[in-house]
Amino acid sequence: MLGELLADIQDLVTCESPSTDLAAVAASADAVARVGARRLDVSPERIVLDGRTHLRWRFGDGPARVLLLGHHDTVWPLGSLATHPFGVAGGVLRGPGCFDMKAGVAMAFHALAQLKDRAGVTLLITGDEEIGSPTSRGLIEAEAAGCAAALVLEASADGGALKTERKGVSLYRVRAHGLAAHAGLEPERGVNATVELAMQVLAVNGIGDDRLGTTVTPTLMSAGTATNTVPATGEFAVDVRARTAAEQERVDVAMHGLLPVLRGARLEIVGGPNRPPMEAASSASLFDHASALAAQLGLPALTSAAVGGASDGNFTAGIGIPTLDGLGAVGGGAHADDEHVLISALPGRTSLVSALVADVLAGWTSPVATSGSGRP
Repeated sequence: MLGELLADIQDLVTCESPSTDLAAVAASADAVARVGARRLDVSPERIVLDGRTHLRWRFGDGPARVLLLGHHDTVWPLGSLATHPFGVAGGVLRGPGCFDMKAGVAMAFHALAQLKDRAGVTLLITGDEEIGSPTSRGLIEAEAAGCAAALVLEASADGGALKTERKGVSLYRVRAHGLAAHAGLEPERGVNATVELAMQVLAVNGIGDDRLGTTVTPTLMSAGTATNTVPATGEFAVDVRARTAAEQERVDVAMHGLLPVLRGARLEIVGGPNRPPMEAASSASLFDHASALAAQLGLPALTSAAVGGASDGNFTAGIGIPTLDGLGAVGGGAHADDEHVLISALPGRTSLVSALVADVLAGWTSPVATSGSGRP
């Protein structure tokens, strides 16, 4: 089985799929569909939303009980294989997107292939996760609704830890509108958007709360049109991470409550929450059950981690579906030059996912599960 799994990962990694290249994502979807059909004996539905290609396998005629979730887009631009070629050496697999998260996609196929009965399973592989899932969020939430569990095949945290808590993400742009003037002849007649932005950066930087793990980070910034002109406009981006929905809401109110400092300046605040938090309660019972299954399978004891990065698991947890994330490859270097997967962990991890799916199909239900509207 391991040889076939490695071959499938190679097929996926060697088909490059940067999120922003629609043709590349479509070609990657073709590769994912071929690998999935080879292992599951059925082709997926192809769902194209605003040019972005997602794939869905539904098994059985009844309502879904478990959603397996992954994505096939990556952050790596076309041509990355020339500098970061696919390779297997010394028990380590490398290649752009192998860890985040093409190995996890292949693992999902092999986990389901181990099951005699897949009725009640939905497998959804999306093509825009790395850019915030702008077209697939509604699809994800619709497929998750009514499920007893959502299992996310994203890569593990450090040391193979499952991701049991993810911060929610909010994204903003703070735009300052001032008044242009000649910087040498009469700067006093202008309203300097750069100065206004500088003051707003300090205000925004103070909204975070280290005690609660809330980060509010000003990032990309631009202003003005020429070195000898008082800037009339400018803006900066803000990245927010929060562990709870209450904190996400508090920050949103504070961001939209910003007021200009300079006389004559005007502010425009654009944006808001992008992904809700995946709070620890949403994964607790699933993690406990996975830990028991790991022991039965003779696997190393599972560990858990709370992480700042978000995934599509934030969406399933956000609508009340018990969600366990980080079930994919063990390794490291996501989005980095040293991206890699530890081959030795692939078989056991795949068997764990298969066992979790089987137990949910057999009737396992979280004590905190909430009901949804069901499959549309």
